[in-house]
Amino acid sequence: MTDAAVPDPRSMWNERYGAEEYVYGYEPNDFLAEIMANAPVGDVLCVADGEGRNGVYLAGLGHRVTSVDISEAGIAKARALADDRGVALTTKISDLGEYDLGTDRWDTVVSIFAHTPPPVRRRLHAALTTALRPGGRLVLEAYTPDQIGRGTGGPQVPELTMDLKRLRAELVGLEVEYEAEFVRSVIEGPGHTGDGAVVQVIARRPV
Repeated sequence: MTDAAVPDPRSMWNERYGAEEYVYGYEPNDFLAEIMANAPVGDVLCVADGEGRNGVYLAGLGHRVTSVDISEAGIAKARALADDRGVALTTKISDLGEYDLGTDRWDTVVSIFAHTPPPVRRRLHAALTTALRPGGRLVLEAYTPDQIGRGTGGPQVPELTMDLKRLRAELVGLEVEYEAEFVRSVIEGPGHTGDGAVVQVIARRPV
């Protein structure tokens, strides 16, 4: 399958997030919550943050959060969730293939199930070496190719998945502090429910 065969992401996600329900629930990803529970307050970028559950959670911890997503419908629900929780959340509607991550801008970049076409993913990962502040880190969880066919969520084409081999090649310039690839229970609304084949990475920009 070529990159050109990947469906238009804006239309796909607007359709998915157009439902009244929160497709991936209201609560944060549990891997992210574990890692960030005691992290120092800082500037956080949540890429492909969808309906905002992760960004809103981090804003509730006091972080200065910017949530970016390609979907207008998703960002509208993120704003509504932030208002309901009484937290400040900066939102941006943007294609990650074009979004400027800035320089020395972020203490943490959060990528939770941020499945994008390979050129967009590679651009995003390459930008982290300068977008993160020295000592800043990436917190990432994604589905691996082994997820395809499980029926518990995630993309169903291998090009949109990630694994440790790809991530090690794309995150050159960052120091990997933790990496794992395994099957775990992922319960996040109707969109992610059941055993999922995932990859997890925490990587830091050298000081």
